[in-house]
Amino acid sequence: MSKSSSNNKHILITGGTGGIGKLLSEELLNRGYEVSHLSRNPGNNSKIKTYLWDITKGMIDEHCLEGIDTILHLAGANIAEKHWTETRKKEIIDSRTKSIGLIYQLIKNKPNQVNTIISASAIGYYSNRGDELLTENSPPNNDFMAQCCIEWENAVDEGRALGLRILKFRTGVVLDKNDGALPQMAAPVKLGFGAPLGNGKQWIPWIHWQDTVDMYLYGIEKINLSGVYNMVAPNPVTNKQFTTALARQLHRPIWPVKVPAFVFKLLLGEMSTIVLGSTRVSAEKIETDGFVFKYPELTEALKDIYG
Repeated sequence: MSKSSSNNKHILITGGTGGIGKLLSEELLNRGYEVSHLSRNPGNNSKIKTYLWDITKGMIDEHCLEGIDTILHLAGANIAEKHWTETRKKEIIDSRTKSIGLIYQLIKNKPNQVNTIISASAIGYYSNRGDELLTENSPPNNDFMAQCCIEWENAVDEGRALGLRILKFRTGVVLDKNDGALPQMAAPVKLGFGAPLGNGKQWIPWIHWQDTVDMYLYGIEKINLSGVYNMVAPNPVTNKQFTTALARQLHRPIWPVKVPAFVFKLLLGEMSTIVLGSTRVSAEKIETDGFVFKYPELTEALKDIYG
């Protein structure tokens, strides 16, 4: 396997049509990178070459590695889209682990110059931990979300045996007006029904979408960065603080009552941990490394998003 010492100019993205994938693709193109996608469907962006794959069938276009030195692995079924049946849980894990497995199989079998894998992971690794401040060295939890992240990270780490630089970002709640959790969180607030969820004390490890994109770029360009980093803003807030800040930004009232936890447990079952879980995550490691957040404070982040 030949290694390239080029300046990481051609990036292959899995999950490139997702919210972050789109924003990141755009930013990379603006910076003069060449971008390709691995996708289930043909692309419609003339600037991005799309290669097809089908993870369930174990099919991947073997030309997808040509000229590539860095792969961003963002693919994965939406964890909150459907109820967590046993079948769905398997889909969620397979979409993250079998996908990177297909890529590694190809790297072993085809001449290529891939030297770096940068993968998403999630703060679900720590899951519901109350007020504990969680660093990259904190042990994982033992529920489904944690299990999913452990298997995901382990699958990505297989690339070490191929001599690849492996970098993993445990991502928090990415704030984007058009995608992810924020539109769902903002909907009741906009209608004037905003209220803290559960006891309101659960920590939300949020991050502005721009800082998410910037951190991936930082990881691409800083070639000595490897291992695992938390991808969260340095100032986490509680659910009550978040709801209050969001209502203030949208000029809406907050209801004086809290939405009881049992409602979510009835509606969502095991999945209610996404809403009720408390995960207080530290950004100290990436800051110590030199990354500077554009939006370290929630108020400024929301002002930018809705301003």
